[in-house]
Amino acid sequence: MTFTPMRRILAPFLIAMMLIVTACGETKAPSRWDKTQQESTQKPSKTQQTNAQRPNQTTNTQDQKLPSKAVAGGKLNKYFPANGGGYTRTFSQEKAGFAEAKLKKGSKDMAMLSINDIAGNPSAGAKFKQSSQKIGGYPAVQQGSTTTAVLVGNRYQVKVQSKDASFTANDREAWLQKFNLSGLANVK
Repeated sequence: MTFTPMRRILAPFLIAMMLIVTACGETKAPSRWDKTQQESTQKPSKTQQTNAQRPNQTTNTQDQKLPSKAVAGGKLNKYFPANGGGYTRTFSQEKAGFAEAKLKKGSKDMAMLSINDIAGNPSAGAKFKQSSQKIGGYPAVQQGSTTTAVLVGNRYQVKVQSKDASFTANDREAWLQKFNLSGLANVK
């Protein structure tokens, strides 16, 4: 056949083009975990550091000075709600200042539960300052239509995020109350 010399040229050319196309492909957009990692490890801005260092300034409990180092993620696991009511909790991520668990009913993902230590990033707690809602005695906010969060001890942001449409705001509030919030408030 007369196609043999053409195949010798065409095959390496096609392989080279395939490698170039895949190497130059789009980069993956940052996930929500990347944003959480950035928030939990971000240093406070100079303005926040200056405000925290001013002596004899009266502050409310929302503006208290937080430690710069977050607690170990494994230390937060014991404050999550236990399995029950047909739901199973499975820890899915743990790092410094952050722990997360999936909440399943059968094989269906219903919600994500998380605790985030905002030490080192006190601006993450600013959204709770104007909150009029309380859950378990702690300020609470709705974040979009799928997430409810509370700020515990002005340091720990506890969130429940719906992963299924049947898991409502009332369900999120009920699961936030199942966390050991008072125990978490005492973690230093």
